[in-house]
Amino acid sequence: MEPTDYLTKDFHKGRREALRKLMPDNSVMFVFAYPERVFSRDVNYVYHENPDLYYYSGYNEPNAVLLIFKEMQHDATGSYDEIFFVQKRDSANEIFTGKRLGIDGTRSKLGFDKVYLGDDFDSLCPDLSKLNVIFSGALDGIPYDNDPGNLYTLYQVLQKKAKVSPEDFRGVKADLDIIAKYAQFRYLEDYVQYFQLRAKARKDDSYKNNEFIQQLINHPDSTSFEAIKKKINPSQTKSAPDIYYELTCTMREIKTQEELALLRKAVFISSIAHAEVMKAINANMSERELEGIFLYVHKKYGAEEEGYGAIVGSGANGCTLHYEDNSVTNMQGQMVVMDVAAEYHGYSADVTRSVPATGKYSPEEKAIYKIVYDAQEEIFKLCKEGTPFDSLDSKAKQVLAAGLIKLGLISKASDVGIYYPHGCSHHMGLDVHDKSNYGPLRENMVITVEPGIYIPAGSKCDKKWWNIGVRIEDDVVIGKNSYELLSKDAPRKWEDVEKMTAQKSLFNDFALPAMK
Repeated sequence: MEPTDYLTKDFHKGRREALRKLMPDNSVMFVFAYPERVFSRDVNYVYHENPDLYYYSGYNEPNAVLLIFKEMQHDATGSYDEIFFVQKRDSANEIFTGKRLGIDGTRSKLGFDKVYLGDDFDSLCPDLSKLNVIFSGALDGIPYDNDPGNLYTLYQVLQKKAKVSPEDFRGVKADLDIIAKYAQFRYLEDYVQYFQLRAKARKDDSYKNNEFIQQLINHPDSTSFEAIKKKINPSQTKSAPDIYYELTCTMREIKTQEELALLRKAVFISSIAHAEVMKAINANMSERELEGIFLYVHKKYGAEEEGYGAIVGSGANGCTLHYEDNSVTNMQGQMVVMDVAAEYHGYSADVTRSVPATGKYSPEEKAIYKIVYDAQEEIFKLCKEGTPFDSLDSKAKQVLAAGLIKLGLISKASDVGIYYPHGCSHHMGLDVHDKSNYGPLRENMVITVEPGIYIPAGSKCDKKWWNIGVRIEDDVVIGKNSYELLSKDAPRKWEDVEKMTAQKSLFNDFALPAMK
């Protein structure tokens, strides 16, 4: 029996209708599928659809492109305001990879009327010459495949039909337009890496000669960063990715009731998994064992995947923010930072708990944990409509700094970044770091609250603090005057965590023969 709580075709149709109200006059938006990625030789990674394409259509197969027009179009084939080009049925491949929707399935199950095969995109794509605005998201790293209907060919056809060069869709100018409008200083390192990776993918060294990009690469402070953004002076005519990014962020940052229902399920599943791991944990377990319990509980409750790579870091590994090896075979009673969450019908939770493998926090671990917990409590008070997004991180820094100064770990508040190197919050939804314009909080946004302190070995403090990492991450729905804590089923107070670790888990008696 298949689940019955998937988003309906009426939901996706409603999202397209809402999008049209925001689109520029006389425009069309192209939404492409994501490419498949090779895992090993002739085996691909499990396919993950483009969240934008899924949001507007419900389609979750590769090699497709959806055209959404602002106004009704009229030609010899009739009237329409959307066209879907999808991958063809292939009986030989479907034996291995499963049944495809094809034209008939896309019509009947997803509710589209005008559906063609991607093979016919070149010949059946309508005349775009009379449209004022043609826009699409940038697609990087598309594997070369010149067969009709494959993603590479679809993207090449768009460039030809729209009479634009690849630079208009994904070049330095487009990058800078987005930076000038949306970039935040705390993500500067990400932008620098972004420039370099994108340039490498398209074999383009022009960023090396761009004065603004070079200024960003030279690590400006926050004041200089804002000055650089003002100097960029985005063009009056927005680039294609700029329009696409702005509209998809505006749409996806506010969740509908249907989306909130799925996010509540994703977070509930994740929270129950965290509680079960707390019960099961003991000093001699491996990081991978804990990861396995998370995955079992997620699957037991119907989650298809994890929202991101599982992070289970004991001791020193807990001080590596995105540690994903999970390879330590005996945690030896150390603190364990567990950032693991489920993806349910495409929507991802994001929950982190920091748990002592012995079941009891040491005095030093408890001291750090309380500072992080207090920071969360203060940030929650700001989680309501109208709060500037950046004020959440400001509050986190303020509380964490005060706590670290009290313990003698830093001497001044400006040093808080030594032990708190990331931001406090992000949006979540179809992407674990979901799209948003990152303006003031609004009702039905869903965000994380995740302050943390990490003290790696070698830090300039007493050795008793070394290798303590604590992150507490919860998921909240923003309301008019308050918030809804979605991850309440995962114990959060230090004493409640200890109480949960004292309970018996269904996994305590699970044993296998010793490895030969």
